[in-house]
Amino acid sequence: MQMKFGVITFPGSNCDQDMIYVLETIMGQEVEKLWHKDHDLKGCEFIVLPGGFSYGDYLRSGAIAQFSPIMKEVIEFAKNGGYVFGVCNGFQILCEAGLLPGTLQHNNNRQFICKNVYLKTESSNSLITRSITEGSVLKIPIAHGEGNYFDKPEAIQKLEDNDQVLFRYSTQDGEVNDAANPNGAVNNIAGICNEQRNVFGMMPHPERASDADLGNEDGRAIFESILSEVLA
Repeated sequence: MQMKFGVITFPGSNCDQDMIYVLETIMGQEVEKLWHKDHDLKGCEFIVLPGGFSYGDYLRSGAIAQFSPIMKEVIEFAKNGGYVFGVCNGFQILCEAGLLPGTLQHNNNRQFICKNVYLKTESSNSLITRSITEGSVLKIPIAHGEGNYFDKPEAIQKLEDNDQVLFRYSTQDGEVNDAANPNGAVNNIAGICNEQRNVFGMMPHPERASDADLGNEDGRAIFESILSEVLA
């Protein structure tokens, strides 16, 4: 049984093919390649905004991509309960488009960071984490210059109270502390969902940790969680 995924390519996307490979080849799903100028989601049941540097990250990461024609369809799709998942630049775009709260600022060291990090699974109450044991730790790579999640204190508190924080940067043992925070994100936040729990965003790249040939399959748990729930 298959689910139809749509992966959107924006000018400057560079992780779209990685995402397509994992969904199609590793997970065995149907994938539709969507272009940012499209006005039709082509019957896709799950939309993915992949990583990269859309429009060269001019103004702010994701600030221009939010106005791409296809985003009108994505916003309508999400408002009607459709599943949308943004990774890295995709997360930034979803925040800029208002589908997820908060914003992604420059890393606190003002440097681009590319390395493996550890993520503590904070909540199993979401489509992308439902099959992952709460409290378990995943090793997933990051590659970003603007991954420092920020919002007003009252908005952060609302996220926490509503169980919308899905992943936090942690140590290998699951300890959440400043030393494990690679970019200065408030409360070590690495991934969240919206209040309706159908829009998801995370800075780390699970598609880069889903193939045995790469020596790390921790990210595959996220894709397996999506499929086990939707195709059950």
